[in-house]
Amino acid sequence: MTKLTLGSHPHMLGFEQLERLLERTAKTGNEGYPPFNIEQTSDYSYRITLAVAGFREEDLSITVEDRQLVIRGRQTDEQDTRVFLHRGIAARQFQRSFVLADGVEVGEASMENGLLHVDLSRTVPETVVQTIQIRKG
Repeated sequence: MTKLTLGSHPHMLGFEQLERLLERTAKTGNEGYPPFNIEQTSDYSYRITLAVAGFREEDLSITVEDRQLVIRGRQTDEQDTRVFLHRGIAARQFQRSFVLADGVEVGEASMENGLLHVDLSRTVPETVVQTIQIRKG
């Protein structure tokens, strides 16, 4: 059986990058921690909210790597000063990845009540009509 790819379809020229993007998205392997919301805040803006209770701003890092928003969290280990009789609150590190479309830019990030908010905006490209001249052979 032959694998059909976007690049092999005669009407989909130049979409090899989209195929790689879909494969990369499938491989992110995000588990369910930390939980998050994605909301559309206007026609051209979005907000990703992660529940990061117990994390401080300095425990979190936000980077954009190759059109991929990566949010990482790592808490410092303070076990030598604290004795837990029961530990039900997870203090584990995490990494969440979100693939960004072309034209989506990361704005600001803020923390509020244990929630990390990351604002995104999308620029709308102008419609371009191009006329191609036919030259004589």
